[in-house]
Amino acid sequence: MQTKHLNRPFFLYFCKVNNYDVLVVGGGAAGFFAAINTAEQNPKLKIAILERGSNVLSKVKISGGGRCNVTHAEFIPQELILNYPRGEKELRGPFHNYMTGDTMEWFESRGVPLKIEEDGRVFPVSNSSQTIIDCFLEQVKKYKIEVLLNHPVQGIRYNNETWELDTTKGVFSTPKLLIATGSNPKIWKLLSSLGHEVILPVPSLFTFNIKDPRLKTIPGVVATDVRVSVVDSNLESEGPLLVTHTGLSAPSILKLSAYGALELAEKKYKFQIQVNFIKQTLLECNKKLFEVKKQSPKKTILKSAQFNLPKRLWEQLVMASNISDHLRWTDVSKEKLHGLACELTQAVFKVDGKSTFKEEFVTAGGVELKGVNFKSFESKHYKNLFFAGEVLNIDAVTGGFNFQNAWTSAFIAAHQLSK
Repeated sequence: MQTKHLNRPFFLYFCKVNNYDVLVVGGGAAGFFAAINTAEQNPKLKIAILERGSNVLSKVKISGGGRCNVTHAEFIPQELILNYPRGEKELRGPFHNYMTGDTMEWFESRGVPLKIEEDGRVFPVSNSSQTIIDCFLEQVKKYKIEVLLNHPVQGIRYNNETWELDTTKGVFSTPKLLIATGSNPKIWKLLSSLGHEVILPVPSLFTFNIKDPRLKTIPGVVATDVRVSVVDSNLESEGPLLVTHTGLSAPSILKLSAYGALELAEKKYKFQIQVNFIKQTLLECNKKLFEVKKQSPKKTILKSAQFNLPKRLWEQLVMASNISDHLRWTDVSKEKLHGLACELTQAVFKVDGKSTFKEEFVTAGGVELKGVNFKSFESKHYKNLFFAGEVLNIDAVTGGFNFQNAWTSAFIAAHQLSK
């Protein structure tokens, strides 16, 4: 632990200092959860949340399409950590301490019933993120936690076991400080000046921009289970694939973007992907197509979709194989069938850029994890400096996992903040 003392700027000696038992910087999911749980465990504490903007919980409000994907129904820590490209190893212990089931119980015991959808995502029964926001605001009011808007932090100092924060509205002092500012470059810069290494952020969840005649006329089409890989890379993922107006999206692409965040940034988001629409080998596909040729000789290939593929997608892949509209199975050559099998199992698309995935503003990057004690989420460099949420170099695939990191880190930090 460092005991580095940073002097207060001269002019601030004339400012009134606002003293609190606990200060939380950042009025998002992690900040609110930490403040509330700290107050629950020790209601006597004077706690404030410093928020740089004019409103709080803005990311909670728009998450999950305005429904708030609270967490994911994965109840085994060893399985849950596999959804974190960065933070997998570090979160193993914390998830044994506070898990998805704990999160669900927390909200339900405070009047927010939840539901698990088919894909495992967890939402409030109300289908409205406002339910989560209202719950937080009620708890903040109950425990008399001060929420101070338009208070951007411009300086952080550690003097005589006390943290001092300069804001545009004055100086704040506390023995215990939690940083929960998400992807905030200014805060990262301040933490860097305190000696914490910060990994420069790059986008983590994004869709792929692709201009390709096979996709141009079929936005909205979904292939339910594909395998996608980046050419000349080890990056690969599986899952649903959605054709959009700008290219490709859905979990198979988002997983690839998360796990490949650093590598794809180095490529400047210009690369090729290979899509196996049916998750079969070229040989298996060829064999199946020849079986169809024997069984349905009089049918036209264009109008007899196979492998449970959407009809419009099948038609595009058939046309890309230079098979004419009216060609019947009986008349197709071996070479043309092989070409179709290649389109079905080895279709290559050129990616040229990325787009932000809806409401997901997730980045890879943040406070280097080696500088944090994950039993408490306390800094290894300073006593009583804690972190929660995406300010750390932790990020996850889509599906409620990023929120679970926020809840877990905030809850564990709150246990220390309340002492």
